[in-house]
Amino acid sequence: MSDFTKLLVWKKAHALTLSIYRESAVWPRHEQYGLISQTRRAASSIPSNIAEGCGRDGDAELARYVSIAKGSAAELAYLLLLATDLGYRSSVKPDTTRDAVVEVQRMLWSLEQKLRSSDKRGANRQRAARS
Repeated sequence: MSDFTKLLVWKKAHALTLSIYRESAVWPRHEQYGLISQTRRAASSIPSNIAEGCGRDGDAELARYVSIAKGSAAELAYLLLLATDLGYRSSVKPDTTRDAVVEVQRMLWSLEQKLRSSDKRGANRQRAARS
């Protein structure tokens, strides 16, 4: 899998990242090197890890990077909760963004499961061929 841009989960994660960049642009200036930076890094880490995994060899490697992306999505979910609790986010935006994060998390989980089961099937075929 070399063309990550064809993956729906990458497209959704990329759109989420763009949304986070736009939304965080209006957060308080004193958070520029704190919460804004951390939130943007967590968001951009999701599609970045999917892309990097697609550039690696095999389903097992891609699954590992998808797992890392899942961790970044969980981090992003918390950082958005923190920003909401600090009053930096509008009352409408949190639900929309939270829904997008949850959707990406579900897609990542599903992709990882598919890749891991595919990798197990391949390993079983290799063992059978050697027997």
